[in-house]
Order: sequence, then structure tokens, then C-alpha cells
Amino acid sequence: MAKSSGRRKYSRGAQREVESEMRRYKRGTARSGRRGKAGKVKSRKQAIAIGLSKARRKGKKVPARPRG
Repeated sequence: MAKSSGRRKYSRGAQREVESEMRRYKRGTARSGRRGKAGKVKSRKQAIAIGLSKARRKGKKVPARPRG
């Protein structure tokens, strides 16, 4: 098992943002996109990505997206 560096990668605020998005996903009310033709979120991964994106927009501590 790897040693923990002792610091958090994601802030607690970011964690709350993802948790609330997961709740919306489970209820079936989560939408992808801001306005217009926002489609229904179909997977857990998509819900997590939306939660992290919202956290980034609010300025929470979230690591940058991996660039490939």
C-alpha cells in the first residue's frame, strides 16, 4: 500500500459538490450542460465529472484535468 503524502488532493468543498451531484444522479434529476438541450446524466463517471467541473468553476481545490 502506498504511503499518504499527508495533504488532500481534493478539498472538502469539492467533495461536497461531487456528493450533491451524485445525489441528483441517483434521483434522476442530474443534467449535463448548463442550459438549452441539457441531456440526462447516464453514468456515475459522468456525474462525478460534472461535480468536479462545478467545483473547479467555484474555485475549490481540485487537481487539473489530465491532458493527453
